[in-house]
Amino acid sequence: MITLQQDADGYIRMNRHYPAGVRIRIAFADGSTGEFSGRTLNNAYDKALADFRAGNGLDAKGFNRAPSGRTNSGNKIDFVPVHPGMGE
Repeated sequence: MITLQQDADGYIRMNRHYPAGVRIRIAFADGSTGEFSGRTLNNAYDKALADFRAGNGLDAKGFNRAPSGRTNSGNKIDFVPVHPGMGE
């Protein structure tokens, strides 16, 4: 069992996918806890990554299609928004 802590802004640190079958416990900022499958958190990660890429003008694979004069220092995320009762 993996335990993650939600920060005051409502995010957990997650910079990769977890195995789909693993159970992950999240300690929420309000004091409650929830248990989720890796698949549920992976879906939340994928949604947050898609939102990040759309907001920064990147395509679905994370490539910057802007003219070469602009640079982007990264196309990944480290924090995923979570809330009690999400997913399952």
